[in-house]
Amino acid sequence: MAGPGDDVTLTFGGNATTLLRLGGFTLLTDPNFIARGQRVYLGKGLWTRRLTDPAILPEDLPDLDAVLLSHLHGDHWDRIAYATIDRETPIVTTQAAARTLSSRGFRATADLRPWQVHEIGGDGETLRITSVPGVHGPGPLARVLPPVMGSVLELFRGGEVTWRGYVSGDTLYRPWLGEVLQRCGPLDVVVAHLGGTKALGITVTMDGRQGADLVELLKPPVTVPVHYDDYDRFASPLGDFVREVAERRVPGELRTVSRGETISLRA
Repeated sequence: MAGPGDDVTLTFGGNATTLLRLGGFTLLTDPNFIARGQRVYLGKGLWTRRLTDPAILPEDLPDLDAVLLSHLHGDHWDRIAYATIDRETPIVTTQAAARTLSSRGFRATADLRPWQVHEIGGDGETLRITSVPGVHGPGPLARVLPPVMGSVLELFRGGEVTWRGYVSGDTLYRPWLGEVLQRCGPLDVVVAHLGGTKALGITVTMDGRQGADLVELLKPPVTVPVHYDDYDRFASPLGDFVREVAERRVPGELRTVSRGETISLRA
């Protein structure tokens, strides 16, 4: 649990929806508000049904500095998000998602290319967001699934980085993700999107084995798994990842978080 002095925290809303409080900044990631039993459309005739209720709803949200959107799929930005997110809220996302959102009246989208940087200024602080490339649809599925991005988040105070975290987005594991360390430096936290999601019988998000590969590659002091049991297309439960990490004796702390719980993101 987060203590009263924590200045970098995550509140888990279910699936990939989190509320990140990073110093004086508040970000909402991948807003998904539909209820258990409802379905969302993934495109190209693909649907998925929610198995859990969300722990964060639009009426629960504080004032936001930005929404961080990994990609435009219905389980990451749903019809309730379209209806309730303020059109003036900055949305940091892929170029493809930004085009669609702009056409729907969202007027503050930041359309990032891989490794492009977006900064948000505050009172003596800066939050830097670096877009990290990802692979959601391997091979021919790349033509079916939308482009996806991960994000490195860096909190600056007095010109120095005081915290750095990586939110993977819905990517598969690839060894070149090690470039995160080369370009940005050592991480304090990895927030890993898992679940082993299946589309047309093909795995399109990291399963337990790939998630452990990512943690071995990036070596964060803290790993927080999300996105693993909220929809019926998930094929790799959280236990797969926990066992893989334990069997390999991967260094660092694994912090699992319950829906609605707030945890610290500092080691």
